[in-house]
Amino acid sequence: MAETMTYTVAGMTCDHCKHAVASELGAVGGVRGVEVDLDTKLVTVTGERLDDQQLRAAIEEAGYEAS
Repeated sequence: MAETMTYTVAGMTCDHCKHAVASELGAVGGVRGVEVDLDTKLVTVTGERLDDQQLRAAIEEAGYEAS
């Protein structure tokens, strides 16, 4: 069953930021898609059996903090 999780990720300002976050999240097991909106600072992750802690860790690995 598909799931969607949304995070606010402050500090993202450019395409490099967007790519870094999307790349790290895309490497997490179960992730099927990542949408990053620089204007609203929202990151939406879709997939199956998503793990909140793993997703937050991936965002931190990219250099940002999820809330």
